[in-house]
Amino acid sequence: MEIESIKRIYAGYSHVYDALFKRFFYPRIKHAITYMDIRPGDRILDVGVGTGLSLTEYPKYCKVVGIDLSTKMLCKANEKIKDRRLDNIQVMAMDAMKIGFKDDSFDKVFISHVVSVVPDPYKVMSEVKRVCRKGGQVVIVNHFKSSNKVVEIAELLMNPVCKKIGWRSDLCLQEFIRKSGLNVKQKYMLKKLDFWHIVFATNEK
Repeated sequence: MEIESIKRIYAGYSHVYDALFKRFFYPRIKHAITYMDIRPGDRILDVGVGTGLSLTEYPKYCKVVGIDLSTKMLCKANEKIKDRRLDNIQVMAMDAMKIGFKDDSFDKVFISHVVSVVPDPYKVMSEVKRVCRKGGQVVIVNHFKSSNKVVEIAELLMNPVCKKIGWRSDLCLQEFIRKSGLNVKQKYMLKKLDFWHIVFATNEK
């Protein structure tokens, strides 16, 4: 998908995103952040923070920067920050393929439902590895193509429709891990039959 298409689609979602997707996305987001082993003083980058579904899950003793391409979505995130007095968190508009921070700026990076949305997921991962310190943690929550052949065929047939509503359904997890150069420690789904994987990795530069 092209950048302008992504902006347009997610601007349209901004007012209804939580109502439409929270019950699907939030449980996995909450689980992933809970098991990130966040320590006092950790600097965390939340890539694709959107309307801020993840923000209340971060402990107060860490510093969080959330980035997203959609300014409309970030308006909703800023409302949550203000209403809930999340003083340790700030959000800003930024392209995940061109992250505007210096090398080794963060101890941990959380990427939720992003790599199947952007035009080049491997450029995103290259940027993520650059801004995350060596030995830092990278955690990904995302849909990847099923290993079940019947489900895989259905996903391929649905991919053109999925692209129109904002994401692709044909991204292969093993290929993604290999091309990203991730040192994966754990990868699993919360349920036996699930559409989303949770991946815990260590950043090896």
